[in-house]
Amino acid sequence: MTRFPRRSLLTGSAALLALAACGNGVGSDGAAKLDGRVDATLAFLDSNYPGTRDLKEKAVGMLVMPLVTEASFGFGGSYGRGALRIDDISVDYYSASQASFGFQAGAQQYAHVLYFMTEEALAQFRTSSGWAAGADMEYAVNDRGGNLSAETTTVLAPVIAVVFGQAGLLAGASVEGTKYTRIIP
Repeated sequence: MTRFPRRSLLTGSAALLALAACGNGVGSDGAAKLDGRVDATLAFLDSNYPGTRDLKEKAVGMLVMPLVTEASFGFGGSYGRGALRIDDISVDYYSASQASFGFQAGAQQYAHVLYFMTEEALAQFRTSSGWAAGADMEYAVNDRGGNLSAETTTVLAPVIAVVFGQAGLLAGASVEGTKYTRIIP
């Protein structure tokens, strides 16, 4: 029988409480409020990272997560809500969650967009009961000039992730290992 010391239990509980306290601003006001946040996120992305416009035009669908909150103190996790857009119309809503354990402490918030570049990748995402971001995903990242961009070779990937707007005390943000689940807002 594995026994966990009380200190570990308290540390894990504190991390979960910290995550719960870091509300991501998406209440239960439904789809209209979430769509407004998605629209604002896409406008921010277009104006601050014009290199992503090409991705948007070539993608068959985009999952836009306006705000993901991540917190940890040994144990950690992240959570956010967003919308799947096809032809600029929200067709489904999703939550993104991730759990972690290790030497980590802090909190941060960030936004991300998953660009589905093939019909097959989009169909696989939509038909899964809980899709997890994994190794088949490419990242478009800040270059030295501070502009997000996608190389021609990156556009050939089935799913491209763009993570932006990081703010907080944790270093880096990644969507690898994040589980996406369809929700009703």
